[in-house]
Amino acid sequence: MSLWTRLLEGEKRLFEPDSLPEPAADGIECAPDPNDVGFTAAVVGLGAKLAMADGAVTDQEIMVFSRVFRAAPEDADNVRRVFNIARQTVRGYESYARRIGRKYRNRPCLLEGVLDGLFEIAGADGVITDAEMQFLKNVSLAFGFSEGTFRRIRASHLGPERDDPYLVLGVAHDAEFKSIRAAYRQLMADNHPDRVVQMGAPREFENAAHAKAASITSAYAQIRTERGLLVRPD
Repeated sequence: MSLWTRLLEGEKRLFEPDSLPEPAADGIECAPDPNDVGFTAAVVGLGAKLAMADGAVTDQEIMVFSRVFRAAPEDADNVRRVFNIARQTVRGYESYARRIGRKYRNRPCLLEGVLDGLFEIAGADGVITDAEMQFLKNVSLAFGFSEGTFRRIRASHLGPERDDPYLVLGVAHDAEFKSIRAAYRQLMADNHPDRVVQMGAPREFENAAHAKAASITSAYAQIRTERGLLVRPD
């Protein structure tokens, strides 16, 4: 009996947040526990709720869900029925995400895989709306991911944002802080307005140099804030 059939037999009660199992023992695998119907129900609930975030569930979104979460072809009808049940009855998607996050907190690769799948569902219709992006951010937070980790995952799907502080400093989202600090100091040394002028640039470039230095400083401060390092001296 497939997980999808078992979900249908359980019907709506499986999509109640309180019905999900309690946290399991520590693990390092990138897959859920075998036959974890509660995990599957939660993922279906997240996928269905995300698909509704922009007001409508499309066939393309259901197809992407089936592909991303590897439903067998013979389960296609059951997947659609399960998805529709979840869409009609799911509430409090943050609760689903928190329960998954708690149970599999020592399997970050699994949690990231779920978030990757949700990004693909959100982009199934060619655009990720503000409501869908907020949904994804909330799920990431419930999984225990940092802002930097979410930004890295988002960039892997959509490319980096122009104001991404890590992009401004030219460092990886998961870089160690000492590397970030070194990059910041080098950029400030290379782009300080006085240095730009000393290197022979026209005076009219000075304002642009001030703006760039301010952008570098702001990016560094943002990363320090995200990492809780505001009180640490440089």
